Amino acid sequence: MVPIINTHDLAAIFSEKNLVLIDARTGPGIQQKYNLEHLKGALFVDLETEMAHKSADAADGGRHPLPDISVFAELLGKLGITPESHVVVYDDKNGANAAARFWWMLRAIGHEKVQVLNGGYDAAIEAGVPTSSSTEAPIAQPPYPHSTWKMPVATINEVAQVTHHPAKLVIDVRDAARYRGETEPIDLVAGHIPGAVNIPFSSNLNQQGFYLTPEELAAKYNEVLKDRNAEDVIVHCGSGVTACHTILAMDQAGLGIPKLYVGSWSEWSRSGRPMAKGKDTNA
Repeated sequence: MVPIINTHDLAAIFSEKNLVLIDARTGPGIQQKYNLEHLKGALFVDLETEMAHKSADAADGGRHPLPDISVFAELLGKLGITPESHVVVYDDKNGANAAARFWWMLRAIGHEKVQVLNGGYDAAIEAGVPTSSSTEAPIAQPPYPHSTWKMPVATINEVAQVTHHPAKLVIDVRDAARYRGETEPIDLVAGHIPGAVNIPFSSNLNQQGFYLTPEELAAKYNEVLKDRNAEDVIVHCGSGVTACHTILAMDQAGLGIPKLYVGSWSEWSRSGRPMAKGKDTNA
């Protein structure tokens, strides 16, 4: 199944029995916004409390460490998600925020039939997808069958080992100013991991806020990947959320799924490890 679904394809399956819509919008007052209006039938999932666990120290796992897989499996059961469900998830940031993270987590628990809505909530509204202010009541199921996270992840130690390995590639998806160390609005220190290359996640989108075509994405990433395979690539951002946008883009391009460094800059910048500023062209 392709990982991105367009609004007209969503409209075509809107009455599908096994469809589960997930609202992964974020930001101040988002619960109230969801209560006032959401896509009809969509269930709200919170990035901060349900897609991550609170860590006492961001230096150990970053700002959005993964929850225990059994906790996530219980959440999926409460949402009525089973291995047969067709899950479509949207956010209000063109898939760049929690929608891609939820997609990654579902794939990581072993669920295959999951897609991110191209263009997100605004595109759905513009396309006339039905909305509602009703309280949605999923039919709860047992915890999702699980064992371990099945998607490749990288630890801080692995990132440190491969940053200057010519056969490996570390991609930093934050915007260029944060990568160069000119500004840092969230974490304590500005800069980037030495040896990492910068490909902002926003470059996965066209001017209208939709994902580039698979062919365009493949051409863009192949230019940097060269002869490397997905397993030789580690992707990170600030805290392991927007990095999933690029992982989604690479999967859409047919390039495979690279490793996610969940701790990302929020962990690295607190670790006492070397940090760099300025442009790094080690691709």
